[in-house]
Amino acid sequence: MRRATLVGIVAGAAVVAACSKAKAPPVAVLPSVADSADQVLFGAQYLLLTNGVNRGNLVADTVYVLDDETRFDLRHANIKFTTETGAPEGTMSADHAMYNMRTQQLEGWGHAVVKLVDGRTLSSPHLLYNQMAHRISSDTTFQITRGNDLSTGVGFTSNDTFTQFTCMRRCGGATNLLVPSR
Repeated sequence: MRRATLVGIVAGAAVVAACSKAKAPPVAVLPSVADSADQVLFGAQYLLLTNGVNRGNLVADTVYVLDDETRFDLRHANIKFTTETGAPEGTMSADHAMYNMRTQQLEGWGHAVVKLVDGRTLSSPHLLYNQMAHRISSDTTFQITRGNDLSTGVGFTSNDTFTQFTCMRRCGGATNLLVPSR
């Protein structure tokens, strides 16, 4: 009887010990962008130039420099755009962005927002800005506000001042109108 009790206690202790074993920390299965980066910069600032003319200032919390310093993977990016004369034109912010110096394209993902100095605002989960053509586009949902006007849809192309704006599909919107009284 004592032997059976002793065996039961030992077996119970083994079960409890097996349940309380600490697991090893998880190991990343996929490679990280930091693994292939030429450099990693923290609190970085970069000038955006078009034919030698300063067209903006890019600031990011973290920058992974890739492809012989021609492609930049940005985290928490904020960009201030200026006209060719240096006057403020607007801003763009995104949780994650990629800037390619060869193509001069800036792509933003995750809460990408463009704000112009006159208050017009464009937001989308994904935005693509072509610096050479001064074009903004997306193939996903967007929302643009201009004063009391709201436009929504899926996919668009626009110039960088939103004056030539084309919605691709599911285009809609709302506005507030004053109706004169009789």
